[in-house]
Amino acid sequence: MAAIGLSAFSLFFMGSPSFLAHQRALAEGQGRSNCQTLFGIAAIPSDNYIRQMLDGAPTAAFDGLFLKTLETPGLLAPFQRLGGRTPIALDGTEHHCSRKIHCPRCLTRKRANGGTEYFHAFLGASIVAQGHQHVLPLPPEFIVPQDGAAKQDCERNAAKRWLARHGASLAHLRPVFLGDDLFACQPIAADIQAAGGNFILTSKPSSHRTISEYLYGATLAEHRETVLKRGKRTTTVYHWLADVPLRDRADVIAHGW
Repeated sequence: MAAIGLSAFSLFFMGSPSFLAHQRALAEGQGRSNCQTLFGIAAIPSDNYIRQMLDGAPTAAFDGLFLKTLETPGLLAPFQRLGGRTPIALDGTEHHCSRKIHCPRCLTRKRANGGTEYFHAFLGASIVAQGHQHVLPLPPEFIVPQDGAAKQDCERNAAKRWLARHGASLAHLRPVFLGDDLFACQPIAADIQAAGGNFILTSKPSSHRTISEYLYGATLAEHRETVLKRGKRTTTVYHWLADVPLRDRADVIAHGW
């Protein structure tokens, strides 16, 4: 099973577009393939056998590998910002879409022409940093039909599950969660705070009218930064307003937006 898992990982490590081409490339050379020298794999299994053996494995079985990576000395220091905090970006992505091929774990959507699309998606979480060329991926949360749920699974629900599963174990990183307008809602903000994190979430005027109403005609705090680079002077102006409610309810979380 170790060889099977390593063989699947090696495909992504090498960045090959085809598993068959990947195997052939590894078999060529000077008698020893990269699979042997880099991963210690004695025999490369076929792609069908890898699917047969790994498809039934729960995705959470690999979560520990992502988290163990973070224990590498000095790994997180280049990513820390805002006084030693760790930015973690949340975003959903699709990794399969078809109108013919589907399975019980597929999500569905109707198109304008009446057809049904089947797709797979997951919520990705990655440690990122402004000015840094690399990211550190964290365990994903797959967006799949949930037992007993009346509605189809979505990115927000996946984010709640992710925070419940991993939030406490990452609290020592002093995380600042980053997300688009989809995550700028009271339940997600409350879950992030409950997990010991802070957040910077985008909010669009069309979906956050309460925030827009507070901003209209308000006097905003201002901060200017001027940088001189190669003889060119660039000034960046920041505006913000503190203690703005996310929604018009008594139990609202108020923050700067």
